[in-house]
Amino acid sequence: MSLTRRTTLFGLGAVALTACASATAPTRSTSGGLPADLRPAPNAAYDAWVASFRTRAATQGISQSTLTAAFRGTGYLPGVVRRDRNQTEFIRTLEDYLSIAASDERVSKGRAAFARHRSTLNAVEARYGVPANIVTAIWGLESFYGERRGDVPVISATSTLAFDGRRGAFFEKQLIEALRILQSGDVTPANLTGSWAGAMGHTQFIPTSYQAFAVDFTGDGKRDIWSDDPSDSLASTAAYLSRNGWQTGQGWGREVTGSAAGTVIQPQPGGPRFQVTRNFRVIKTYNNSDSYAIGVGHLADRIAGGGPLQGTFPPDQYGLTKDDRIDLQRRLTQRGFDTGGVDGVLGTKSQAAIAAYQTSRGLPATGTPSLDLLRSLGG
Repeated sequence: MSLTRRTTLFGLGAVALTACASATAPTRSTSGGLPADLRPAPNAAYDAWVASFRTRAATQGISQSTLTAAFRGTGYLPGVVRRDRNQTEFIRTLEDYLSIAASDERVSKGRAAFARHRSTLNAVEARYGVPANIVTAIWGLESFYGERRGDVPVISATSTLAFDGRRGAFFEKQLIEALRILQSGDVTPANLTGSWAGAMGHTQFIPTSYQAFAVDFTGDGKRDIWSDDPSDSLASTAAYLSRNGWQTGQGWGREVTGSAAGTVIQPQPGGPRFQVTRNFRVIKTYNNSDSYAIGVGHLADRIAGGGPLQGTFPPDQYGLTKDDRIDLQRRLTQRGFDTGGVDGVLGTKSQAAIAAYQTSRGLPATGTPSLDLLRSLGG
């Protein structure tokens, strides 16, 4: 049985993309830093839960000094609970997913990051047998090459979710392992940060996965996935893939345009087809999504100098091609309606821009794109 990095989906996959802007993201405070709802808020029931938890943690070998240091300045984060309960069950098409996962910006930044850390990546590949461009692609999808690692205190996040109870046992285990990380001295309480759900570092390991797979590649005595130096994170990701069965010398797969032997998948009807290998399934243990694994593989190919996919995708449910959607966003933007970017992905900001335009024209504000809407916007 393969080892898995996560028992629940955080970060990339069919549901969402780490580091993608969200129209519903909370407003940050004017003083900078975390949004207001990700700062500790008074909660007597949470405080009582923490007091009880500290007793349970002590019986599992967590010292009082670790507990005191870990919980100093932490607290209940209402925004964490809100995000956990309001995760959108929105499934992107593969075309939309790849538009973000292998965007021009992500490709160009990936090539630059690959060049900047070439010696480390080559050394990681030599030790674990996982191609440097695959490791770089995972880094790019998980944290935009370290730019968006998350700055939510992990102790506050995991304790809030454990207290909330929806997945209480899972998050209490994450909290215990986070405390073990502190107790081992790998990181200080102030630097133990991550996503709202407790995923940490350049390649977003949750605490249990960190304990199972993280490595000290630099040899400084710490498995440091939080610092600006990504060496330990990149090596930990390669170690993870290696332990889950990565076959050295075999690629992830390739786009096919005709008949092909082996396993061929077509995640989006009418779209490109891919011949995939065992290593494709290994990537999926990192995040169990065909779109994610194709995103990693295709981005890795692009980082290594490859070109865009050759196949095309069919029009969407509204009859719009990607070029149509880009044109729609461009025209709305030119008229002062903020779509959040011109990438052909009609997310919540684009829908809000469409609704605002419709309202300005005295039309029902459905936020729904169409060819008629595109024509009404002119050239």
